[in-house]
Amino acid sequence: MTPRLPKISIIMPAYNVDRYVRRAVESLQHQTFEDWELLAVDDGSSDRTGQILDSIADRDIRVTVIHQENGGAPAARNNALDRARGKYVMFFDADDWAEPQMLADMVKFGDAHDLELVIAGFYIDTYYGAADQHTTEVKNCPDAVFATQTDFRAAAWRLFDVNQLYPPWNKLFLRSRIEELGLRFRPTFWDDFPYVLDYIRDVQKVGVISHPYYHFIRQRSESETARWRPDMYDKREEEHGWMLDLYHHWGLDGDAASMEMVQRRYAERLVGCIENVCNPKCTLSVHQKMAEIERMISTDRAQVAVAVARPHSRMMQMMLAPIRQRNAALAYREGKFISFVKRHNTKLFATLKANR
Repeated sequence: MTPRLPKISIIMPAYNVDRYVRRAVESLQHQTFEDWELLAVDDGSSDRTGQILDSIADRDIRVTVIHQENGGAPAARNNALDRARGKYVMFFDADDWAEPQMLADMVKFGDAHDLELVIAGFYIDTYYGAADQHTTEVKNCPDAVFATQTDFRAAAWRLFDVNQLYPPWNKLFLRSRIEELGLRFRPTFWDDFPYVLDYIRDVQKVGVISHPYYHFIRQRSESETARWRPDMYDKREEEHGWMLDLYHHWGLDGDAASMEMVQRRYAERLVGCIENVCNPKCTLSVHQKMAEIERMISTDRAQVAVAVARPHSRMMQMMLAPIRQRNAALAYREGKFISFVKRHNTKLFATLKANR
């Protein structure tokens, strides 16, 4: 007899998350909707992640654990995608958790409107200090079912603007469409964004649920906040190119609202790149840091971005001023200040970032 197929395949890469993974899986087990399979990929963890997942799978036939040598989240997700059987696919991070009604509401909505993509609201919980101290930020847009592909594309800038289109984990993807596209995660840093862009490039049937369900957890440990990424600027340049290409493909590179969002997004992330260079862990000398900042803010791309961007807050207007003025010295001082706040007052940094 052919085994019955689950409605949803939930894909969870897991690497050294033994402090959190049980909570993540239990939040799925507590869902009011029960017709799902969990494909949890232990990505060569050196802690107890694999054992915890195995013990859960022993007691729940819906949970399948895949053990692989450490290959990164893209390889883990792709491994699970090759085995997924559900009508829908959902991605889930092993240190996050979800409200009990999430799957039921999203499946009901997707089925009722025959959608290829269901997008729901989500929370960003940023933890700091001791115990369970955290800030909570809600990301959502009003309920909507887009009647046509054109309607979705015209409204997409609003979804991008509140971060609803970037991550893979607040969505239901239609698995038949994933396979039709041959879509898999690219072997790159920050792999989830290009995956979503590839999926939405020619998507037809999209709906949005305003209610937030998914809790994306930011654990602001000292090691994380102090981290320096030498390739961050190049990565942001690549991402901006993807966004420009997407909107050109959509025929909206002349749309004022869409282009303002794209350019403001780039300008705001350029501030993050400046802060990254100013991180004390950065191995460049002060002279080299200044030269790198000069290089970043003097490009035509940067100047177009700050000319078009209309920041939502006075704070962000001030942060973009050194770029607009091509003032590397001022941008360097600003970057050092942001880096100090990020490392020493996570609550303030998270609050300012949420209100930028």
